[in-house]
Amino acid sequence: MRHVIALDVGGTGMKAALVGADGTLLHRARRATGRERGPDAVVAGVRDFAAALRAHGAEHLGEPAAAAGVVVPGIVDEARGTAVYAANLGWRDVPLRELIAADLGVPVALGHDVRTGGLAEGRLGAGRDADRFLFVALGTGIAGAIGLDGRVEAGAHGFAGEIGHVVVRPGGTPCPCGQRGCLERYASAAAVGEAWAAACGNPEADAAHCAKAVTAGDPIAVRVWQHAVDALADGLVTALTLLDPHTLVIGGGLAEAGETLFTPLRDAVRRRLTFQQPPRIVPAALGDSAGCLGAALLAWDLLKTTDGTEVTP
Repeated sequence: MRHVIALDVGGTGMKAALVGADGTLLHRARRATGRERGPDAVVAGVRDFAAALRAHGAEHLGEPAAAAGVVVPGIVDEARGTAVYAANLGWRDVPLRELIAADLGVPVALGHDVRTGGLAEGRLGAGRDADRFLFVALGTGIAGAIGLDGRVEAGAHGFAGEIGHVVVRPGGTPCPCGQRGCLERYASAAAVGEAWAAACGNPEADAAHCAKAVTAGDPIAVRVWQHAVDALADGLVTALTLLDPHTLVIGGGLAEAGETLFTPLRDAVRRRLTFQQPPRIVPAALGDSAGCLGAALLAWDLLKTTDGTEVTP
């Protein structure tokens, strides 16, 4: 059966799948990224995982994969196929596309994890009915993907969608990027967890604990949560003003709070709009499968340009 390899490399774990032309997940697998062993070992681990997936397809699906899509965090030069930098993985300027293509002997597409997750949400998930959407992932940091007519805009230098580094509180909390007051320092899952841990005096508390306390009506938790929601709304309205999307798709760990997040967020965004058209604000639909599904889309798109294959995802 004709299929592609989809590999989503994260800071601690790798998720992978063999995916058919209709989007069917034919096989799934996971491995640890092993970043504690250093960047060279991480690269070797990614290559070994890709080779194992190829072997599985050849044995169980009757033929090896026709192509591969690999998505990684950090700064990615998709045109050159280079993983430029990832703080969590410690690598710099890794020609990952070239290395994996040489290992597998098939075309390989390399993409940015959040942009590729946004691509999957746009074609297969919560943004599939919108020709213009913005996908925002609220995790350890905050990143976004700008969706345009079934594709995701990478920008002139590969940095499009970095909404987490929009300054929402000028002169505020320092950010590792070098600015002060960036959105992700106030509204990421990590930021909410830090604020709640400090407020409740429990260093083990995180954003999920804060959300539960909000649901229970804890006034201190409500104050911490609203502080984050207000910052997020400020950042989103800036993006809305620039991009005018039909739909805002919100994913990542903080979105798992459900309406505890979405009800006050919709209200906060609505209060800030003047001439802008209000978008739909919806939760992401694909969960932690988005990266793999997006990687598969990259691979099938690549095949369409190399051999004229028509596929349906």
